Amino acid sequence: MLLSGCSIGGDEDGANGEPTTVQRTTRVEVVRDAPSANAVRFDPAAVYERVGPGVVTVFSVFGRSGGANDRPEEGVGSGFVISENGEIVSNAHVVTEGEGRDLKRAEDVYVQFADGNQVPARIVGVDPNADIALLRVQRGGLTLRPLSFGASREVRVGAPVAAIGSPYGEPQSLSVGIISGIDRTIDSLTGFTISGAIQTDAAINRGNSGGPLVDARGRVLGVNSQIRSTGGGGEGVGFAVPVDMVRRSVSALRRSGKVEYAYLGIETAPVYPQLSKRFELGTDTGAWVQAVNDGGPADDGGLRGGDDRARFQASTYRTGGDVIVELAGRPIRDPDDLGQALQRVAPGDEVPVVVVRDGERQTVTITVGKRPAQTR
Repeated sequence: MLLSGCSIGGDEDGANGEPTTVQRTTRVEVVRDAPSANAVRFDPAAVYERVGPGVVTVFSVFGRSGGANDRPEEGVGSGFVISENGEIVSNAHVVTEGEGRDLKRAEDVYVQFADGNQVPARIVGVDPNADIALLRVQRGGLTLRPLSFGASREVRVGAPVAAIGSPYGEPQSLSVGIISGIDRTIDSLTGFTISGAIQTDAAINRGNSGGPLVDARGRVLGVNSQIRSTGGGGEGVGFAVPVDMVRRSVSALRRSGKVEYAYLGIETAPVYPQLSKRFELGTDTGAWVQAVNDGGPADDGGLRGGDDRARFQASTYRTGGDVIVELAGRPIRDPDDLGQALQRVAPGDEVPVVVVRDGERQTVTITVGKRPAQTR
C-alpha cells in the first residue's frame, strides 16, 4: 500500500546579514462534539469540513531498490492528528516494510497537512500486531486539528461512516458508506490476527491506509488498514483496525515506543451447536483448543489440546481438547473473543481460564507469556 516522496527548506538572514529571529507559533483548533449521537444527521460535507483538516498524507522513504536505477523506494499513506503535541496516528505498514522479525522502519518520514504544510516526522513507535504507528511532528508554525476517538461499543452494522485519506496519492479524498460488518478478523504484520476489525463498504484503496474511519459526529471508529479485492482496487470490502485497539496501542507507544501482547500458545476453532452435538463438547459456544505449543504458557498451565482427527461438515478437527468459555472473567463465545480478552491482560499475569473438559466446567490458572515477533 505504498507509492511517493518529498523535501523541506532552511534558514534566512536579515537585511544586515545577521540571522533573523523567527517566532513560530502553533494553532490548535478544537471542534466540539455534537450534543447527541442519535440527534446527528449524517451529512458527508459537514463531516468532511469537520474532520478533513486533521487528516494528513504520510510519505515514507526506504532504502534503495538495488535495481537498474538504484533509487530509494518510496511510499504514501494516510494519517490523522490526535493531539496538540503533534502526535499523528497511521498504519505501521505505511512507515515500515517487511513483516515479523524482518520488519524495518522507513529511513525518513514526512507529513503533509491539508493546508499544504509539509514537515518531517519522527516514528515514536510501531505496533505490528495491531498495524498501528505513532508519529510526532514539531508543531511550530502548524495549525493542528486533533480528531477525537469514539468507542468500539458504539459501532453498529448499518451505521453511516466516512473514510478520508490519500488513495493513490490523491490527498483529502472522501468516501462514504456504512459499517457492513463487525468483529471481523484480519491479518497483522506478525502472522497473528487482529480481532474485532470493522468492515465497511466505503471505498478504501491503496494510500487510504492509516486514515480515519469516522462516524456522523466525526469521531474516529477505526483506522483504515486493508482491502479485500480480486482486482487490486476498492471493491466495497474494506477493513479498519477498531478504535479500542488503537487507543491501547497509542497509550503504550507513548510510554515506551512498543506494545506487548499476552500469549497462550494455542490454536483454536469456533464452537457451534451442531459441532458441539457431534463431538459431545458440553457447550454450544467457546474456543475449542486444537493444539497446544510444547513448553508454551498454556502447556505449562495444563491446558489440553486435541489428538485424534475427525471430519465434520467439510472441516477437519482434532478431538479431545478443552473448550475455553471464560478468560479473566470475560465470557468466550469464539476465538475472536479470546483474542480480545487477551488484549486486556499483560505478559506475566496469572489469569483464571474456565474450560469445558469431558463435558464438565473447571478452572485452570495460566501465567500468560509474551507474544513472539511472529507466529513461526
